Amino acid sequence: MFMDMQLNTIVGLALIALYSISIVSLVIVVLLENRNPLKTIPWVIVLLLLPGVGLIFYFVFGQDNRRQRIISRRTYKRIMRPLHTNPPVQDRCAVEPPYQPLVNLLNRNHRNPLLYGSALSFYTNGTDKFEALLEEIGRAQHHIHLQYYIFKNDAIGRNVQQALIAKAKAGIRIRVIYDDVGSWDVKSAFFSEMRQAGIQVYPFLKVAFPVLTSKVNYRNHRKIVVIDGRVGFMGGMNIADRYIHGTSTGHWRDTHFKITGKGVHGLQSAFLIDWYVISKQLVKGREYYPSEKIYSDNILQIAASGPAGPWRTLVQAFLFCIMNARKYLYIQTPYFLPTEDLNQALQTVALSGVDVRLMIPEHSDTWAVKMASRSFLDDMVKAGVKVYFYKPGFLHSKLFVMDDALTCIGSANFDFRSFEHNFEINAFVYQASFAGRMKAMFMDDVTRSEQLVPARWLKRPLPKRLAESFMRLFSPLL
Repeated sequence: MFMDMQLNTIVGLALIALYSISIVSLVIVVLLENRNPLKTIPWVIVLLLLPGVGLIFYFVFGQDNRRQRIISRRTYKRIMRPLHTNPPVQDRCAVEPPYQPLVNLLNRNHRNPLLYGSALSFYTNGTDKFEALLEEIGRAQHHIHLQYYIFKNDAIGRNVQQALIAKAKAGIRIRVIYDDVGSWDVKSAFFSEMRQAGIQVYPFLKVAFPVLTSKVNYRNHRKIVVIDGRVGFMGGMNIADRYIHGTSTGHWRDTHFKITGKGVHGLQSAFLIDWYVISKQLVKGREYYPSEKIYSDNILQIAASGPAGPWRTLVQAFLFCIMNARKYLYIQTPYFLPTEDLNQALQTVALSGVDVRLMIPEHSDTWAVKMASRSFLDDMVKAGVKVYFYKPGFLHSKLFVMDDALTCIGSANFDFRSFEHNFEINAFVYQASFAGRMKAMFMDDVTRSEQLVPARWLKRPLPKRLAESFMRLFSPLL
């Protein structure tokens, strides 16, 4: 009996020692990755304080796929080469001199060309957006490419599904990408019905449970529709009833855009790259990039970003825009968790006298993100940033407009997840009249918002501030 107890003790101590060595070794690995300290420290804390849970969470959510490269450089070049031997090609147009470095930055990062002359329409509610989408699907003559983070099997989801099936039976080529995590609760039968009608449907980075992989943390958050290479949609709305009927927090305030003209070619390239990644099918040809007439004098650049490339494209682009703002900078975002660089940049331009305004939702769909977001506001208001809480419902709009000259629209939130982990797509629009329309939209939302009063905000209860500050520690992981 005594020998058995000794043996059990020795085995127990050996297991504890082995486990401790594993955790310490993993902490060392995290440190040696030389990430941003703001991202390293939360993982070290989690691994040390919650070793068992932390170990699982690190393998699922914590690995740096930018180093592992979801797509190898060689494969990425193979994908890009045939796509760029056909249009889109750089249009012979010029932006205002202050923004030429931004054009160069986006072009060098992902070969994002300038595209001239598109018409831009925008929608601030799901009813109008889905009416326009279904109308354009009905007009398709050659192909439909559709990609969403969330594709629900609800009323609007089935409407879109049936519209696609009808076009497929009419001989239209249809390709669909949905995110495997964003659409996790949709049964396979929903997508199988489309496949049976001849639609090609693929999930993005499929995650096979219970075998957990780090793929779960790297999601495709893009919302892209391309119809015949002539009409496209992008923005913040997925396919779900919530965009029409709202949620328990109220109506869902979002912004989505329709592009008509050559600007669609940028969306097409982004879609076809993702299509190759998941299907290994290389789709190319002049019919996917048809000649288009000139609808306006705007110039836009479609910028796709994600964890597969060597650069954090949107972080770099946003930093450039913020630091070059001269008159005003207005931002709408549902989640405000800026990197330290962006945090400091916003404070710097506000202190320099630029009119910086930030609008976020009063009611969030994620408690942890809401608490962490609030912790960043103290320094913002101290620096002179005007902060607005949108009150009627959930604000999911993503907008960045500055100086009556430049607008950034698309799928990316102003948070770590969009900048570091998600595949996103945004358009930079170089046109004064469009910036004016977006500024007017922002100011209209101001009438339904409450401006944060610094004197009152900075005196909020200590327990609340402590909870916000604690959640901020984990903002790089949210």
